[in-house]
Amino acid sequence: MANKNRYKPTISVITVVFNGEPYLESCIKSIIGQTYESLEYLVVDGGSSDGSVEIIRKYETDIDFWISEPDDGIADAMNKGLAMASGDYIIFLHSDDYFIDSTVLECASRKMTGHDIYVFQVILEDGGSKKRSKNRSLDWRTNLKMGSCHQGQFCLKRLFEQIGPFDVSFKINMDYDFILRAYRVGATSLSVDIPVSVMRLIGVSSRSDWQGLEERFLEEHKIHMKNCTGQWMRLFYVVYWYVYIIYRRMFFILRGCRENVFKLFE
Repeated sequence: MANKNRYKPTISVITVVFNGEPYLESCIKSIIGQTYESLEYLVVDGGSSDGSVEIIRKYETDIDFWISEPDDGIADAMNKGLAMASGDYIIFLHSDDYFIDSTVLECASRKMTGHDIYVFQVILEDGGSKKRSKNRSLDWRTNLKMGSCHQGQFCLKRLFEQIGPFDVSFKINMDYDFILRAYRVGATSLSVDIPVSVMRLIGVSSRSDWQGLEERFLEEHKIHMKNCTGQWMRLFYVVYWYVYIIYRRMFFILRGCRENVFKLFE
């Protein structure tokens, strides 16, 4: 898809879905309803057994590419979308997510002046409550944690071509691995305090039970070790994770105690 206007970068939006019937239609409608003309939309379905494929077919005239077949997890499905995308910038908006209004891409494109990654805010929706996510650009803190949500990240397609796609060995934090790799090669980024999308806190990465947290921490630890640049950094991560796990475990226990105390007065 050619982009003749340098001030109108083509944006590829990729939706990954597997049995996402309850929210898929609202996700699709929020994308195909965008006022931005330089838009490419791709949907990658993992072989859903519910009504997801029927919903995709309902809107297939507004979808540039879609496929439904088994995959090897979210990262594999995201890579399938990447392989077919032709836009200048890529953003992933999965079936549980949606753009906040029809002008989001139009507004976001005006901020794109040449950086590799643009980081916008995401609204985190948990039942009836909503709050804005952090949207930190890539800096030294990227060595420790993901500073934003992928639902607010517009990444230059050429960056994926430079450092490679998502690592399919990661089932939860494949986006953090990519961002850390991008930081390691000196990718430029810009943080913009404007919300672009809503992330429903119902996916695997949103679990707050200790088992779910442990699974996420384990992947983060593997990502750190994978992307070490030397022995001193490896030593730092060993100490960091020893202290961090103790801290998070204590925080988890104290939070549970506080919630139990509040229940006594309900």
